[in-house]
Amino acid sequence: MKILAITAFAAMYVLMTLFSKKRVWFVLATAVLFLCAGIIPLSHIPSTINWNVLMMMTGTMVLVYYFIESKMPNLIADTLLDLSPNVMWVTIFMSLFAGLISAFIDNVATVLMVAPVGLAICKKLKISPVPMVLAIAVSSNLQGAATLVGDTTSIMLGAYAKMDFTDFFWMNGRPGIFFSVELGALMTVPVMLFLFRKDKQSVQADQKTKVTDYAPTFLLITMVAALIIASFNKDKPEITNGLICCIAALIAVLLGLLKPSGTTHAIGALKSIDFETLLLLTGLFVVIEGITEVGLIDDIATVLGGVGGNNIFLLYTIIVWGSVLASAFIDNIPYVATMLPVIRGICSANNLPPMLLFFGLLIGATLGGNLTPIGASANITAAGLLKKNGYPSGFKDFAKIGIPFTLVAVISGYLFTWIVWS
Repeated sequence: MKILAITAFAAMYVLMTLFSKKRVWFVLATAVLFLCAGIIPLSHIPSTINWNVLMMMTGTMVLVYYFIESKMPNLIADTLLDLSPNVMWVTIFMSLFAGLISAFIDNVATVLMVAPVGLAICKKLKISPVPMVLAIAVSSNLQGAATLVGDTTSIMLGAYAKMDFTDFFWMNGRPGIFFSVELGALMTVPVMLFLFRKDKQSVQADQKTKVTDYAPTFLLITMVAALIIASFNKDKPEITNGLICCIAALIAVLLGLLKPSGTTHAIGALKSIDFETLLLLTGLFVVIEGITEVGLIDDIATVLGGVGGNNIFLLYTIIVWGSVLASAFIDNIPYVATMLPVIRGICSANNLPPMLLFFGLLIGATLGGNLTPIGASANITAAGLLKKNGYPSGFKDFAKIGIPFTLVAVISGYLFTWIVWS
């Protein structure tokens, strides 16, 4: 049984890497195989799947759709244009804005919101939009780990480690991972000042975008506030955060239906749900439970624990930089799903504090995707937008921005987290 589970798990990873567009089918097929082989009893499925994670993601996706449709992000972008004396500062402000947005909204959605503004600016000035759009994508991916709702990996960590929204900011009397990520983001500003130092063309917004509906913005702020308030109740049901996100999304849909184009937007909101990622996570919950049942997670933890021993700094370093390298080439969702129980096993076996290694995992796995153009969905989306508009970008174009961003941000977060949590 164990040999079957290991073989199937390894094959799943290889196939996901080689055929990334079909990844969900490989995961679901492996999950079905585990069920058919009796590695996981069918009766265990309801408790194996983390419904809180799925509900949080679904609710956030729907609410983000209405937020984008309201044109509020466009208005904020126009305001940033007015504050920018030249193209260099437009790029910096747009990148930081994308990062701030992606701390609460899916990275791909952030790129789809902000990148078109950058494209329009560059076309107007008759300059290549490649550097600006890639900087927006990299910054978007960078800050996804800053909050509980910023990225799938953050949601997964929050659920696994039983973290609440406020724990990402302050936990156990110490600064949370939010500050590690934001320090990394701030450290990219000098990088951008150097990379875009020659872009001194002046720019301004021709006219301000008119917001069509303020309700989604209010609901988004209310959702975050509700998550914060719920954080103080340690005895709340496990699906509380998921319910908050879904209720906010439902209210957005109902308010939208009151408008003339309500049905069209409701259909659009339904289409905005990333069912592929939801199915991918559902399958991964089953697969990870399966390899845990046969003892593979304990075996991996033993190997890593043997390499690092009781040297917490060595273990932390291996997890951070190993995650950077892994996430540069493979999807960070299955990687994080696999490593969370591994880290728990290492810490239990060696009597080590888990949060340092959990935060190290998130720093490496989330920021590491910026090392290559295929390491993060936000980067792939940005490259697609550029190509669609007649500006194909290659590995060299991405490397000029992605590599320095990644190194500066990871080193900053790596050192800060060690100093605070060791």
